[in-house]
Amino acid sequence: MSHNTALLVIDVQESFRHTPYFEESGLTKFIAAQQALIDGAEAAGIPVAQIFHVDGDRAFSAESDFICAFEGISINPSVTFQKNRHSAFVGTGLDVWLTQRGINRLIVSGIRTEQCCETTTRHAADLGYKVDYVTEATLTFPMTHASGEVFSPADIAKRTELVLSGRFARIATVEDAINDMRKAD
Repeated sequence: MSHNTALLVIDVQESFRHTPYFEESGLTKFIAAQQALIDGAEAAGIPVAQIFHVDGDRAFSAESDFICAFEGISINPSVTFQKNRHSAFVGTGLDVWLTQRGINRLIVSGIRTEQCCETTTRHAADLGYKVDYVTEATLTFPMTHASGEVFSPADIAKRTELVLSGRFARIATVEDAINDMRKAD
C-alpha cells in the first residue's frame, strides 16, 4: 500500500532518563499519546521513521547504551536514522528516504517539544513538506529563562503551537492524526 504520509518519532529514547533535567510529570500521558500514534500508523500502513539523537554528550553518546526506544514504547519502525543536530533532516538521509517513497506529508511527534520536534517541523516546512505537529505526542521539561522565570512544559507547548501554527504546521491532536491516517487507506 502506498501512502504520501509518514510518522516521525523523534528522540523518544532512554537517553532523557539520564539527564539532569528529566522529569516524570506528563510522562504517562505522553507515552500513551505517542503509542497511539505509532499504533495508528501501523494499522493504516503508514511508514514510521524512528530518529535517535546521538552525540558526544554522556547520555546521548553511542557508548551509553541509552540510544534505544524509550521504556514503555513499542515500535517496529520502517526505518531508523541517527542525528547529531536538532533537525532530523541534517546529515541523516531522511529527506532522500521520504522523497524516494513519494512522501510529502509528515506527522511530527517525540521529545523535546521546543527543540528537535519544533526544529524538524520548521525544516520540513521549509523543504516543502506538509506537517501535522501533534503536541500531545511531544514531551519536554521545565526551562528557566535568563530572568529566572521558569517555563512549564505546558507553557513551552503553548508557545511552540503559537509559533508553528499556520506558518510551519497544522497543530493536530492524536485523534486528528489517527483519523487522517485512516482516511489515507
